[in-house]
Amino acid sequence: MTGPNAIPPKASTMTLETVSASKCFGGTQYVYAHEARTTRCRMQFSAYVPPQAADGPVPVLTWLSGLTCTEENFTVKAAVQRHAAEHGLLVVAPDTSPRGEAVPDDEAWDLGTGAGFYVNATQDPWAGHYRMYDYVVEDLPDVVVANLPADMSRRGLFGHSMGGHGTLVVALRNPDHYKSVSVLAPICAPTETGLGEKVFGAYLGPDRETWRAYDATELVKDGHTCAPVLIDQGDEDEFFKMGAMKIDAFQAACAAAGQPVTLRMQQGYDHGYFFVQTFMADHVAYHAGILNG
Repeated sequence: MTGPNAIPPKASTMTLETVSASKCFGGTQYVYAHEARTTRCRMQFSAYVPPQAADGPVPVLTWLSGLTCTEENFTVKAAVQRHAAEHGLLVVAPDTSPRGEAVPDDEAWDLGTGAGFYVNATQDPWAGHYRMYDYVVEDLPDVVVANLPADMSRRGLFGHSMGGHGTLVVALRNPDHYKSVSVLAPICAPTETGLGEKVFGAYLGPDRETWRAYDATELVKDGHTCAPVLIDQGDEDEFFKMGAMKIDAFQAACAAAGQPVTLRMQQGYDHGYFFVQTFMADHVAYHAGILNG
């Protein structure tokens, strides 16, 4: 890529600024900041380093959060640290979008800051900074392996809502990177929803064919596969009831393609972090069973 939005060459070293560090369940919960090559701004992410890392590199489990979130929401609300310490997993949670005075934003809650949607934007004014797909796939793993006790040969990926969408897309497009995949209340076919049309139209432009690269259902239809997918979905989720998740479309595409997927409908649960926290132990154990196996 050339021109004003070209991504600079990869840096030879990637240094981290420690924003905070807190002892937790025998390990340490960190928040780090760094200058990101892909998003061209200062990015923050959290990393829980379990006590087992004192003896050497441990598996890495990356979480992708949903709309309006930063790295903080998952870190303080999901209660992941106890489970990560039990299973010896390093858990990383990036922000959901670029931020800063030079970064474009929008007044709406579902576009701009907090709504990066894990795509590489191609349209102005977003293209210069909103490259969250590349950030998750390239920048974040590079900075983690360069600075933390991470065994990158044993990686898992999970996420919630918009982050569930990001998890499925990243895993399907990079099947060799992630040995385990799970999602909670994921947006599975954004091109079939009003939200997806708004966001993809803004970030990617009017050509709907370009949207397919960021739609998990369309990716499966096009032959992409990944590790077996575990899905938890609450039946009282307001967005699920509105038809925004499109899990049935994803299931149908997976069945036709032979992509393993397990859907667990959870009675009485909504879309929020009480739902996420309730099933966090299950998801961490699911990943640990694969990554530690």
